Amino acid sequence: MPFPPPSRVPSGPRRRSLLVSVAGGALLVGCSGGSDDSGGTGGSPSAADRARARAARDSAELVERYDAVIAAHPALAERLRPLRAETVRHAEAFGGTAARPVPPSGPASAPAAPAVVPADEKAALASLAADERALADRRTEALLGLPGESARLLASVAAAGAAHVFLLTEGAR
Repeated sequence: MPFPPPSRVPSGPRRRSLLVSVAGGALLVGCSGGSDDSGGTGGSPSAADRARARAARDSAELVERYDAVIAAHPALAERLRPLRAETVRHAEAFGGTAARPVPPSGPASAPAAPAVVPADEKAALASLAADERALADRRTEALLGLPGESARLLASVAAAGAAHVFLLTEGAR
């Protein structure tokens, strides 16, 4: 008796399902602002507390760079707003304060920070991508000295920064 032909439907989860699951897991694990195993002593901040404060400042500075590029190149605003909004959420996840809303397009909405933005849109995007890449690299290096929850949060945000680099560079092609 001949055997039936093999089914053409692959077994296991589909690629899209895996991507959604991984992204959802990263958000649940990485971007929680919950308790941390910082283990501070007395009145001095622990390494985890210092790392979280630095990461919050770094994210806030990156938001300012997004604001400067948006102010200098209003045509890029639609493309940059989602990345900027995610960077604001990163600052908040590290305990930083929420940044001001994205400035509306126009000449009167220049940011307070004296950021130098290239006049060419592609160069401005490349500069922003370089900032994102450098920050993601610093955060990846800082992981080794951190305890569990802080390391997971920093790893998640570093991965998001790497994704931002892709969207700012390769995503335009």
